[in-house]
Amino acid sequence: MASVGFMVCVALERYLVIACPLWYRFQRTIKISIAVCVVVWALPLVFLLPLIYNVDFDILKIIWVVFFLLPLPLFMFVLGGTLKALSASRVPSDEKRRIIAVLVVVLLTYMLLFLPSIIWGLAKEHSYNDTLTDLSFMFIKFSPLADLFLYVFIRKGAVDKILASLCCCSMESNDISRSTMTE
Repeated sequence: MASVGFMVCVALERYLVIACPLWYRFQRTIKISIAVCVVVWALPLVFLLPLIYNVDFDILKIIWVVFFLLPLPLFMFVLGGTLKALSASRVPSDEKRRIIAVLVVVLLTYMLLFLPSIIWGLAKEHSYNDTLTDLSFMFIKFSPLADLFLYVFIRKGAVDKILASLCCCSMESNDISRSTMTE
């Protein structure tokens, strides 16, 4: 749950940097960052409280589904809003690719790792399937590995090399530096 919370934070941060750069620059403080981290880590603990009081499993399943389903429309909105804001901005194209790559990796990670558990939570009792249960929890176990890939995409330079090899295209900033050196 904390992983999903931090993925939401990364996606929102990328969106705010592009869509509202002045507001983001002046509103970003260390106190706000610490408060957000505390809230993201506290939410899973709040989810565990009903386990102490022996709350019905169906209620916990509903809380689980709602918590994991809320970020999906947010991720889609952030990706769409960032694409729209980037098309009107004067950000270099290699930086645009890096920003979009981070948001796409966040969305794909969310959909591949957490969507099976949402489907598991929405499944009716009569269609209970051990395979779906095992598969959904196995994917959640891969979340730390996915966070590692997200870190690689956030780092400047690493994603440029990956995108250049995947897209078979040369980076414009490299082309500019080569053309000035040859002139």
